[in-house]
Amino acid sequence: MPRLNNHFGRFALACAVVLVFMAGIVLGPHLVRLPGHAMAQDHASDPPALLVHKAGSIVIPQGSVLRSEVSVEQVAVESGPRTVVLPASVEADPARTVNILPPVAGKVVELPVRLGDAVVKGQPLAKIDSGDLAQAYADDDKARDEVERTRRVLERVRGLNKAGAGAQKDLEQAESDYEQARIEFSRAEARLSEIGVKAGKGESRLLTLKAPVTGSVSALNCAPGAFVNDTTAPLMTIANLDSVWVTANVPESNVASVAKGQSVDVALPAYPGRTLHGRVAFVSDVLDPDARRCKVRIAFPNPRGELKPNMFANASFKVPQEAAVFVPNSALIMNNDSTVVFVEVEPWVFEKRTVVPGYGEGGGTRIEKGLGPGDRIVVKGGVLLND
Repeated sequence: MPRLNNHFGRFALACAVVLVFMAGIVLGPHLVRLPGHAMAQDHASDPPALLVHKAGSIVIPQGSVLRSEVSVEQVAVESGPRTVVLPASVEADPARTVNILPPVAGKVVELPVRLGDAVVKGQPLAKIDSGDLAQAYADDDKARDEVERTRRVLERVRGLNKAGAGAQKDLEQAESDYEQARIEFSRAEARLSEIGVKAGKGESRLLTLKAPVTGSVSALNCAPGAFVNDTTAPLMTIANLDSVWVTANVPESNVASVAKGQSVDVALPAYPGRTLHGRVAFVSDVLDPDARRCKVRIAFPNPRGELKPNMFANASFKVPQEAAVFVPNSALIMNNDSTVVFVEVEPWVFEKRTVVPGYGEGGGTRIEKGLGPGDRIVVKGGVLLND
């Protein structure tokens, strides 16, 4: 019996504890009341709000930690020309570049130059064994003999005619034959001159191609032993690189801003920190139909050969423009499909304003619409205000 009473007492005690705990949860706020001054002290210890939205404006209240994270500056006004940087590349001057074409078909038996070699005017470039050359020599010899034969016939007929023993028609025929022979001989001589060999007696089949200009071999399309059948295909290209082009590809939207004589600054990745100053020498009259770009060329002297064809470059053009508001890129915030900035209308009171950005350059952007001179905007920490 005493053991039963002990169990009953423990059960009653446990039930009492559960009831008290549940009562504390439900009625706790009504059961526990703090003195008035204690509650006021608790509210006073709460930190101030980071920002407050008020009538379409955003206020950063006194004591907010955002005041140390947000920087405000007055917008600048840029009146100078804007800089447009466009991709470019180094090219050989077309007026100083010569394609070496074979004047006759044949076989390349000697090739003393290699790609990249420097050559001087008159230096042998290749030797071709050509049956066409031998035929040209034969035609020249035949035409020369025919001129000599018809000349002798004409002299004989003239002598007979003066003696009264020759007919007039024979004289006219002899004169015509001689004239035709002379014309054919001139054609054969011109053919040898076109090939590049001297006229006269000869039966050689070997043709030596010589450099027409001083420069370097910028392209080589043949090898010893190769047969040359297409006289319109160049064997090699000789380029004089004492002066080169830097060709920039100007988008159609910027074509009106570029003109002949305009100053240009050119930077090459091959020479960091170095800038070349030049002027536009040529603006193409035709746009690339696929890329929709216009080729603009700037000429540079290249006495030491530092500018090599196919080098990449960046061409910077100064384009005149009216004065416009200029803001740092850090002030611009993308908001869905628009660009916004936060304008300070009163000390630490800001409003969100949509702007229309223009051209960007030098870490900033010109604003076409939405800001005016004298406006103060958030240049740092604007994302903290954007909701």
